[in-house]
Amino acid sequence: MPTAITADRIGHSPLAQPPLPYAETALEPVISAKTIAFHYGKHHKGYFDTLLKLVGDTPMADRSLEEIIVATASDAGQRKIFNNAAQAWNHNFYWNSLTSDHQAPDGVLAAAIDRDFGSLDACKTALAEASIAQFGTGWGWLVVDNGTLKAVSTEDADVPFVHGQVPLLTVDVWEHAYYLDYQNRRPDHVKTLVDGHMNWAFAARNFANA
Repeated sequence: MPTAITADRIGHSPLAQPPLPYAETALEPVISAKTIAFHYGKHHKGYFDTLLKLVGDTPMADRSLEEIIVATASDAGQRKIFNNAAQAWNHNFYWNSLTSDHQAPDGVLAAAIDRDFGSLDACKTALAEASIAQFGTGWGWLVVDNGTLKAVSTEDADVPFVHGQVPLLTVDVWEHAYYLDYQNRRPDHVKTLVDGHMNWAFAARNFANA
């Protein structure tokens, strides 16, 4: 496994679920309020609840999500802790990767997208394809990998920064992210989301720190 990026570089998130950055209705009709209510209120909350039970009364209880993820990523005996911490973190990142308004990158991020993908449309296509192609559960990501922008996917709870990649945006392709609204039409959901609801301002902030 490549060297993980240090937790200091990624951040220090508390072991508490943050509030949604928008109303549950903000992403309709691409993501319904009903889906967000289940996704955020049940699945995302569940990862935090389980993690707190797993690390309670241990030294990890005083660590950040990022520190726990880095510490447990390569330890098979700590896989349950890693899965719940990583899923809590991935969902934190996912909600911030989305926005209700249609955005486009500018400045240095736009220049890097043109350099590495050829155009914004090509970047969106690559991110959508990486997300759609992920078999079963997982995530699609726009990342910085050794200075180059790439679209990649991870399986289950896996997170790019344990592989030395800096995440900029993510797309959740677990079924609970879209099934109430799209049933088995994962490609339709992903393409619509990537085309019109990516938070490029959030991506730019992450890129600036990469």
